Amino acid sequence: MTLSPVFRSREAVALLEQQGVWARLAPDMGAQADAVRAVYGDLDVVLGAEFRTRAKHVPGAAEISTAAGLEFLQDYFFLILFRSIFGSLGVGRDRLRTYTELNFCIKGTITAADNLFDDQAKSLLPLDERAGARFMSILQLMAFERLGRRVLDRGEAAGALTAAERDRVQRGLLDRMARIGTLEGSEEGGVGDVPTPEEMIEGVHRVRGGALFALAFVAPSVLEEGEVARRLAEAEIAVAQLGTAFQIVDDLTDFEFDLGRRSHNLLVSQVHHCGTADERATLERLGADGDGPHGDLVEQHFKESARVVLERAYAEARASFRGLQALGFWLEPELAEDVVHAIVGLDGTRRMEALTSPS
Repeated sequence: MTLSPVFRSREAVALLEQQGVWARLAPDMGAQADAVRAVYGDLDVVLGAEFRTRAKHVPGAAEISTAAGLEFLQDYFFLILFRSIFGSLGVGRDRLRTYTELNFCIKGTITAADNLFDDQAKSLLPLDERAGARFMSILQLMAFERLGRRVLDRGEAAGALTAAERDRVQRGLLDRMARIGTLEGSEEGGVGDVPTPEEMIEGVHRVRGGALFALAFVAPSVLEEGEVARRLAEAEIAVAQLGTAFQIVDDLTDFEFDLGRRSHNLLVSQVHHCGTADERATLERLGADGDGPHGDLVEQHFKESARVVLERAYAEARASFRGLQALGFWLEPELAEDVVHAIVGLDGTRRMEALTSPS
């Protein structure tokens, strides 16, 4: 999982627009766009021009409410949401700018690492693709390590943190990323045992999804004090629940892919331990199929268990929004399911519609 959602459900996006969600996020969208531009500027310093290409357009203030703004919101929704949470909880201007820029670097680092694990080629930097996809991901990793340091140095120059605090932030980020990466690395050769659904959620999804989202709170946990720090600690728990919810949804979307490479998947666990007799027999047959799974298996064979898994994702999202609401954040818990529906890929949208329609 990465921090890059894609809005595909037009109905859900329209509903969220009607509820004023996008309008409330507009100032944070503009600030996140400024942060991306600042990091792009840093790239000019850390990497030679011969290795760079023209940067993707980043919308200005006048474009936030246009199609270009919605595309940017698609790419950076979670980071924009995190910034909105930080601002609502009283984070000061200079630190808020530092967190916004740093979280872009964290997103880029996670994206590059995810490329290596999943054999993909997503890039958040304007790099000249002169070599193979793996090398470009490695180059992106190295670049974002240096870019993150420049962001923290800029924050130090602005008085947002000290040199010692900068080192603690970097250590905290690496420690947490190592924990997430250790889980990913443990699946490289496939997994054997299938944990129960509860064990899967607590041992996998709260790391792969929850701890991933909570990376945004590493720097605030080091720098903030008093009431702001206390409120941020509570918000971190809620945001981790949101990350858990989206990891669960990812498992529904990626079921066939995960089954083929034998990685952890909550729907596999639900079927294996709690599914109907027909579901368990089908799963066993698929596991013995040397050609690997294919087709819309969830809709055809595992709808009952998939609906149980989807409801668990809804429950995590609702709990997250309730936790944020208790802190005074404006996002209504009643919108949790709509946000879940809005932030899935195209395949995920079809699957959500199939699972939520009467049968």
